[in-house]
Amino acid sequence: MTVLVDAHTRVVVQGITGHQGTVHTRRMKEFGTNVVAGVTPGKAGAAVEGVPVFDSVREAVAAARANASCIFVPAPFAKDALLEAVDAGIRLCVVVTEHIPFHDMLVMYHYAKGKGARIIGPNCPGIAAPGQAKVGIIPNVVFRPGRVGVISRSGTLTYEIVNGITEHGLGQSTCIGLGGDPVVGTSFVDALPLFEEDPDTDLVVLVGEIGGTAEEDAAEYLRRKFTKPVVAYIAGRSAPPGKRMGHAGAIISRGKGTAETKLAALQGAGARVARFPYEIPDLVAEIVARGARR
Repeated sequence: MTVLVDAHTRVVVQGITGHQGTVHTRRMKEFGTNVVAGVTPGKAGAAVEGVPVFDSVREAVAAARANASCIFVPAPFAKDALLEAVDAGIRLCVVVTEHIPFHDMLVMYHYAKGKGARIIGPNCPGIAAPGQAKVGIIPNVVFRPGRVGVISRSGTLTYEIVNGITEHGLGQSTCIGLGGDPVVGTSFVDALPLFEEDPDTDLVVLVGEIGGTAEEDAAEYLRRKFTKPVVAYIAGRSAPPGKRMGHAGAIISRGKGTAETKLAALQGAGARVARFPYEIPDLVAEIVARGARR
């Protein structure tokens, strides 16, 4: 098993005729993803990387049986793209787009939740299950099939850490890039139960960063309900309070959301905490060698 995506995932790319949509459609196909349709209004009948283009998601679902969407639509139109996908019956929407207005994402989140759909993102690298499928922009070359789950708020760190695990001779079951905005569709607490239930995931690497309380919430979930080993890393230990560091959500305010509070919470919940990203593969390998549960 994998988490959320597998060989049966049939992807429609919204915004497929744009540069990013075209490039990453090609790379998703190279990964083995079943990209069955694209959507760009007014471009029906065209083809991109051998993928037929439709005017609407509803047409893509009807003709190609798409069941997941990857959204590359520019920020001013991303909300409408997401609502269109959900109304067409898509239940997994990966929103790569960044700079989506805060209030638009609030509408998107609650609308999708009310319809039983899941959003990954926005401002995220997506989700990948090596040997199965990838929906998003995570580089293909860093992956290797295995039994380590990865959940991350940081795009670039995701690539580095996944690559380090691979170079250690280990591999990943599923990797989810949650996105770094203040409001995201899927949080650590939403993703952890999926890995808990996945028999092909033996342990989870959790990559957080400063800002918000997502990691503290995750620590509480780990303490109460999670049984598998966890290796954690928090980026931003040297960030000054009140200054945004990279992501819109990575900002410390009024003493909350610091790296120190997050590290302490995760350590208190039993996670093995790395000081630097390069330590993570060694910690993972140690747990794998021991073969122990939490």
